[in-house]
Order: sequence, then structure tokens, then C-alpha cells
Amino acid sequence: MSLFEPHTAIIRRGRAGKETEYGRKVWLDEVEGGIVSGYRVLAGNPADCEQLEPALENHERVFGRAPDLLAADRGVHSARNERICEDAGVVRIVLPKPGRKSRVREEYERQGWFRRGMSYRAGVEGRISVMKRRGYLGRCRDKGEAGFGRWVGWGVLTANLSTIARTVAAR
Repeated sequence: MSLFEPHTAIIRRGRAGKETEYGRKVWLDEVEGGIVSGYRVLAGNPADCEQLEPALENHERVFGRAPDLLAADRGVHSARNERICEDAGVVRIVLPKPGRKSRVREEYERQGWFRRGMSYRAGVEGRISVMKRRGYLGRCRDKGEAGFGRWVGWGVLTANLSTIARTVAAR
């Protein structure tokens, strides 16, 4: 780990052939238009499926209602998470199930709205990549736990301002 940054975590993605990573996991909530509406620096290496409920609660707090469409990757899928989304009033839940699927589940995931939701999710992955490459969420130059949180916060703010400026300029 790190003598200089003791808050660094070991991150195993659970994929064969992938190397162990060191750093911190950051959870980003994005809304339509590419604006990051919330972020959390996660302690350790928690499972992604545990992050949906706090993200949904944050969305409801900020916008006053549940989103119409909620899309996430396979690591977030669970029957509990689907129930939480239904109870909150999410209209379209795009949580692809990992592994072997029943015929009913395959048909559910083949629907047009589900596939469009998956495309939206793929766009989010691209946005995360851009945020890393452009330096918004690149290597942290601040020190300590608080410094890392500050670095991520400024990175999200800068990425949002850049998105807003591009959108306004395009109009």
C-alpha cells in the first residue's frame, strides 16, 4: 500500500487477468445532459450493489423525485435493488443481470427501452474515461483523505462547468 497515503485501498475488480489496482473508488451519479449530480469517495472496496440506494436517495433529495430512468452496470443488479427502484417510483429500471438468465429475463432485457438505457450507461462510462483523461479525475496531487475528497469535488465541478460551457456554445 502506501506509507505516504494510508487511505489508499486495494481494489480488486473480480475479473480474471485484471491486475490489482491501488487507489480509491469513487461513485458518480449522472443525470441527462452529462452533469454529475452527486459523487461519493468510497471507503475500501465495497460492492457496487451497495451503492444504488444511497445514489437514489441523493437524486430524490436534489431533484425532489425519483428518476424516470435508472441505468447502472451488471455489478449493481440485485433483486433488492430492483425492488428499491420500484418502491421509489422509477419508471424504467435498467439493471442488467449478470450470468445466466432465464428466458423471461432475456426478453425483458431485449426490449427497446432497456437497450436504449444500456446505451445511456455506455455513455456514462465514456464520460468517466474523459474525466480521467482530461485530468478532472486524474492523479490526485493533494495529500490525505480530505485532500483526495477535495480533488474529486473540484474535478466534478470542473467537468460539469466544461459540459455546461460546451452545451451553451453549441446553442
